[in-house]
Amino acid sequence: MDVLAVLGSLANGFGALVGGVLQAWLLVHAARRVLGVPVGWIRAFLVSFVTLGIFFAVVTWLLESGTVAITDANGGAVMAVLAVAALWAFAFSAAVLVGLEVLWPTGSLPPLRTWLFGWKRRLATARRSAQISAILARHGLGSQLRGLAASNRPAQTARSLRLALQDSGVTFVKLGQMLSTRADLMPPVFIAELSHLTNRVPPQPWPVFAETVTTELGRPLDEVFASIEEEPLASASLAQVHTARLLDGQEVVVKAQRASASDQVALDLEILRRLARRLERSAPWARRLGVAGLVEGFADSLDEELDYGVELDNMAALRPSADARGIRIPQVDASLCSSRLIVMERLTGTPIAQASDLIAGLDADVRAAAAQRLLAAVLGQLLDDGIFHADLHPGNVVIWDDGSVGLLDFGSVGRLDAPSRQTLAMLLWAIDADDPVLATDCVLELLDRPDRLDERGLQRELGQLITRYRGGLGRGGSLKVFSELLSMVMRHGFGVPPQIAAALRSLGALEGTLKQLDPGLDLVDAARTVAREVTGDLTPETVRAQVERRLIRVLPVLEHLPRRVDKLTEDLTEGRFTVRVRAFSDPADRHFLTGLVQQLVLALLSGASVLGGILLVTTAAGPQLLPGLGVFALLGYLLAFAGLVLALRAVALIFTRPG
Repeated sequence: MDVLAVLGSLANGFGALVGGVLQAWLLVHAARRVLGVPVGWIRAFLVSFVTLGIFFAVVTWLLESGTVAITDANGGAVMAVLAVAALWAFAFSAAVLVGLEVLWPTGSLPPLRTWLFGWKRRLATARRSAQISAILARHGLGSQLRGLAASNRPAQTARSLRLALQDSGVTFVKLGQMLSTRADLMPPVFIAELSHLTNRVPPQPWPVFAETVTTELGRPLDEVFASIEEEPLASASLAQVHTARLLDGQEVVVKAQRASASDQVALDLEILRRLARRLERSAPWARRLGVAGLVEGFADSLDEELDYGVELDNMAALRPSADARGIRIPQVDASLCSSRLIVMERLTGTPIAQASDLIAGLDADVRAAAAQRLLAAVLGQLLDDGIFHADLHPGNVVIWDDGSVGLLDFGSVGRLDAPSRQTLAMLLWAIDADDPVLATDCVLELLDRPDRLDERGLQRELGQLITRYRGGLGRGGSLKVFSELLSMVMRHGFGVPPQIAAALRSLGALEGTLKQLDPGLDLVDAARTVAREVTGDLTPETVRAQVERRLIRVLPVLEHLPRRVDKLTEDLTEGRFTVRVRAFSDPADRHFLTGLVQQLVLALLSGASVLGGILLVTTAAGPQLLPGLGVFALLGYLLAFAGLVLALRAVALIFTRPG
C-alpha cells in the first residue's frame, strides 16, 4: 500500500511537472509573439516557469487560507478575476523579458553550453591574456594603447610596441609584420620600427620534428627519404625546414608545421579579437582604422598560412606566369604533402638577404638584368595575370651566381580582378603622361570613395605628386610614390580594399629586394615600361582600336539616341515635359517609415489603453462581481493589461531594431 502511495505521488508530481512545462512553453511562445522580438528561448522559458510557479503558489495560498472562497454564487466571478490575474502575471513575465533584452540582448551572452563546458580553454585564455598584459605593462603599453596614435614620443612608443610584439610570440610578431607593410594605416616611424621584427625562434628538437613528419606521411621516414638532415636549414615561428634526399636521389626540403603552432595561433587570435573590440569601444584611433576588421583580415590570412594546401595551390597558380618570365618556383611532390607538410625541390640559390658577397661579385649588367627580370615578373603578375606573390622581402627571393632568380614561401599570395588590374595600369600610365585628371579618375575607380570628398583638392595634390615623379628620379628612383599616394588618399578619407593594399604591399616589399640587387635601378621608369607593355603604347592606332571597341558596346544606345532627343525637345517645346518622382521608392526608406508609423501607433494605443483602464478601475458605477470589485473595474484591468503589453512591445522594438 505504501508503495502504491509513493508511485501515485510520483505520478502526480510527474504529471504536474509535465503540465507546468507545457504551460511554460505556451507562455514562452505567446511572449515571443506578443513582443515581436526574438527573445532567447532559455531565458523566456525560465522567466515563464518562475512566473507560473509564483502565480500558482499565490492562488493556492489564497484558496487554502480562506482569503478567497469559491461558492456556487461567485464561482464565475472568481474564475474571471483569476483569469485577469493570470494575464497580469503574463504581463509581468513579459516586462522582465523586455528588461533583460535591454540590459543583455539575446546573443550578447555566451551560450549555456559554454558555462558548462570549455573551462580548460577559458583558463588557458585567461593565463595567456594575463601573460600578454604583463608584457604590455613591462614595455609601458598597458592602458596607453588607447592613446597610442596620439603619443607625444612616437619613436619611443614604436620601439616599445615592437619589443612587446616580439616578446608576445608568433601571432603578435606576424601581426607586427603585417602592420609594417600598411603604410596607409601606420605612421612612418611605426613602419620603420615594426619592419625590424623577426620571427626567428630556437628550433624544436629533432624527435618532435621527425614525429610530425612521420605522422603527416603516414609511414616511417626511411620509406620516403634516403637521408634527412637533423640540423634545420631554417627555423621560424610557424614552421621548420630541413634538407633531405629522396630515395631516387633528388635533393628536397621538408617544411613541417610546428606541433603547437595551430593551437597557439587560435588562442592568440581569440585574445586579439577581444582586444580589438575593447580598443574600438575606448580608442577613437582604433574606431577610425577599423581595428576589429583589420584583426579579422589578419586572422583569415594567418589561417591560410597555417593550411599548406593553400600554399600548394598558390604555387601551382603562380608557376605558369613565373616560368614564362624566367623566374624559378620549386617543384613539389603532391603525394608527400599535406595540410601541415610540404616536400619540395630544393632551390640551391642564396636568399638575397644573405647574398651580399655573391651579388657584389656579379657583373653590373647581370645584376641589372636580374633586377629588371624580377620587377617585370612581379608587375606582370600584378597588372596582367592578377595573381602575385605578396611577401617579396629579401629572404623570399633567391639568386644564383649566373643571375637567375627564384621565389620562396607562397603562404601570402594576392589576387586582383581584371578591372582593378586595368585601373592600376592606367594609373601608372597617367603618372607617366602627366595627366592628373585621369589619375584622379583611376583613384576614384580603384578605391572606396568617402561620402564627402574634395575632388578638386585631390586632383591638385595628385598633380603635384605626378610632377614630382613623372620624370623619374634618375638612377636610384623609388617606388615610394605608392606609399605617398596611399598617405594622400587616406588623408582624403578613402578606404583601401584588401586586395589593393596587398598589391601595394608587394610593391613596397619588392623595393628593398631590388635595391640590394641593383642600387642604381630606376624603379619608376621600369614600372612605367611594364605598365605600357600591359596597357599598350597609346599611339593613334591603339587609341582608335580602343575607341572602336567601346563604341561597339554603346552602339545600341546611340541608335535610339536621336529619337529620344527629338521626343525630349518636342515635349519641352509643347509644355508636356514632366518628371515623375516616387517617394520612398527605396525599400530601406519604406521599411524605416513603416517602423516609425508602427512605433507611433503602438505608443498612442498604449497610452489610450492605460488611461482608459485607469478611468474604469477608479469608477464606482456599474454592477458588482465581488465585494469591492465591479465589472467596470475588471474591464479596466483588462484594458490596462493591453496597454502595458503594447508599451512593452514598443520598448522591445526600440531596443532591438538594428541601427
